[in-house]
Amino acid sequence: MANGDPGFDLDAYLHRIGVTGRPAADVTSLREVHRAHLTAIPFENIDPVLGRVPSLAEADLLAKLVHSGRGGYCYEHNTLLGAALGALGFGVRRLTARVVVGAERHETRPRTHMALLVDVPGDRRRHLADVGFGAPGALVEPLPFVADAVRTAAGRSHRLTRTRGTGPLDLWALDARGAAGWETQYVFTEEPFERSDIEVVNWHIATHPRSPFRSRLRICRTGPDGSVAVLNGTTLTRTPPGASGTVREVLGRDELHRVLHEEFGITAPEDLTAAVRPAEPAG
Repeated sequence: MANGDPGFDLDAYLHRIGVTGRPAADVTSLREVHRAHLTAIPFENIDPVLGRVPSLAEADLLAKLVHSGRGGYCYEHNTLLGAALGALGFGVRRLTARVVVGAERHETRPRTHMALLVDVPGDRRRHLADVGFGAPGALVEPLPFVADAVRTAAGRSHRLTRTRGTGPLDLWALDARGAAGWETQYVFTEEPFERSDIEVVNWHIATHPRSPFRSRLRICRTGPDGSVAVLNGTTLTRTPPGASGTVREVLGRDELHRVLHEEFGITAPEDLTAAVRPAEPAG
């Protein structure tokens, strides 16, 4: 389990996510911090789209996601959350997962997602925490690490199921319930990954020519009314809690920066529009 960095600016982080006071290292605070982070800091992959590898150094994450009002993708979000939880006194283990939404076989997907396994002092239950999924099936609050236990928060229901994988460790699946029933979001084992492992995966996913994070802009914010997202720089979508429907709006070439500022609080680099080349509205 990772330990907290004594130099981590916890006060600035808590201010950014709107949490007052100093949360205790208990389940209630874990849920509060997780939900507040997810709501306050958007998911975005602007840097990889612009050909830049996001830094996972805690000072750089604080500068970008906390002080500059930007967001990030899973490695940035969950590295930042892990540092904050460690500073609050929680035990944190880094996990990697295979995103399998729409996949016929789990084994065909690489481990390109990061999540956290959290130990709460004085509590035998561990929790899966993840504020970097960037999709309607994302966790709103940490999920107790118990097979088949359903938890609902902000209109979203999740559960963990456990099966025997191809290796020696049990394979866990995070399922989200939508309009069509349960759908697996990603699968993972409990094997811990070190910071150096995450650094390598982060570089690969930000630079590989076939990586969707390099080629397709995705920005997402989760709130009490569901999620709002910009896809490919051309479409604004709104999805109610439970992923029961989506409203789509085509964005014009000159609208992207305005939408990012108004919907997500992001002041994007000036060269973003040229990089994603948004389509003109139809008609």
